[in-house]
Amino acid sequence: MIRRIEVVPYDPRWPDLFAAEAVALRGIFGTALRAIHHVGSTAVPGLPAKPTIDILIVLDDTEGVERFDPAMEALGYRVRGECLDAGGTPGRFYYSKPTEGKRTHHVHVCAAGHFQIPEMVLFPEYLRRHPEIAAEYGRLKLRAVEQGADRSVPYMERKHDWIRSAIRDALEYFSSHPPRSPP
Repeated sequence: MIRRIEVVPYDPRWPDLFAAEAVALRGIFGTALRAIHHVGSTAVPGLPAKPTIDILIVLDDTEGVERFDPAMEALGYRVRGECLDAGGTPGRFYYSKPTEGKRTHHVHVCAAGHFQIPEMVLFPEYLRRHPEIAAEYGRLKLRAVEQGADRSVPYMERKHDWIRSAIRDALEYFSSHPPRSPP
């Protein structure tokens, strides 16, 4: 089955869906858990998004991360590993949760110090602090789907350059405006 990308208006239930899932994930990762973050577009109030909650789990380290796979599977997640064959990132482990045939949650697991943690945490914070940039991003996402990029790879490709530029801007911004709690 080919997964089609759907971008929907912001749903104010998304933070609560994150919070509920975070409770279950804390139970799985236990004392290895250093931090848990709601990341991605569903973490930005008002931003149109794929209706999939992105969650970042930061562990002390990811050596033996597969020990969490059975509990993640029991919670309904599909174990994806690093997804290196599909553009994944070394050291970032990935789980997806389908509900009624649609992905409802993505969990990204990294060890503390992984280079993508600041990007994943600071990008949505930057958009929350800059609503005009968030609105521009929302228009880009909607336009991508309207122009036929309704499959995962073309959708990501249409957004890639804009996101990389916005992440650079976010990292620069936060170098002089530190967030309340570091990523």
